[in-house]
Amino acid sequence: MAAFSNTRTVRIEWGDCDPAGIIFYPRYFVIFDASTAMLFEAALGRTKFQMFKTLDFAGFPLVKTHARFLKPTRFGDDVTVQSSIVFGRSSFEIEHTLSLDGTLCAECSEKRVWTIRDAEGRLKSHPVPAAVLAKFG
Repeated sequence: MAAFSNTRTVRIEWGDCDPAGIIFYPRYFVIFDASTAMLFEAALGRTKFQMFKTLDFAGFPLVKTHARFLKPTRFGDDVTVQSSIVFGRSSFEIEHTLSLDGTLCAECSEKRVWTIRDAEGRLKSHPVPAAVLAKFG
């Protein structure tokens, strides 16, 4: 299946920055996590909160990540985050790029797993539902 992608603009806020006035690197992971949720929202037409209520879904925990930080961003910057996804059976790979005025500033890869709750309430990996996959067409 070809990669589905979503692009969004994020403003770097004062609280995202360290004393040097640049974004504190863990904040990038917050942006990338929200971008993953926005990718699903763009495809499915429902928020992650709504997914919990309408799908056999208990979340998509992160099992592996890697990031490169190439150029700092600062308070007030409007950055562009492009996210793309490729599905496996119960896991999926997401690639995020974060750029400022066309210059790549950070990139991140994620591997996540679709989960449901078993009879005891524990998280358990589960194949991504066909109805979800169809929306990413």
